[in-house]
Amino acid sequence: MPQFNLLAVFAAALSSFVLGGLWYSKLLFGAAWTRESGTPPADAKAAHPARVFGVSFAFALLAAFAYAALFPPAASLAEGAVRGFVVGLCVVGASFGINYQFANRSPQLWLIDAGYHAFQFTLYGIVFRILG
Repeated sequence: MPQFNLLAVFAAALSSFVLGGLWYSKLLFGAAWTRESGTPPADAKAAHPARVFGVSFAFALLAAFAYAALFPPAASLAEGAVRGFVVGLCVVGASFGINYQFANRSPQLWLIDAGYHAFQFTLYGIVFRILG
């Protein structure tokens, strides 16, 4: 049974929320995501209920625990970042790609969502290296 640094797991999950807030904001990809996802602009501007954020954070914690369980601490910060990027893009992003093909979603939407997860897991690798 792997040992978990609960602070690192929590910090990694929290980092994905900070990243998501920025990634899907008007500053970066919010408008493009709204357009490509087909979400009506009024719905995109509406505040998400607490349940959405709570369940999303639970999934972020699950992903952080799984990442911590599957990967031993990286030898360097760069290795942690690269390992996370590979998991985010090549495992999560590729899985999204399969679903997006069958759902006839746009390549731009895939780039936005897969890019988020590539950076999410890059942050996980960095956080676990620093705090782990």
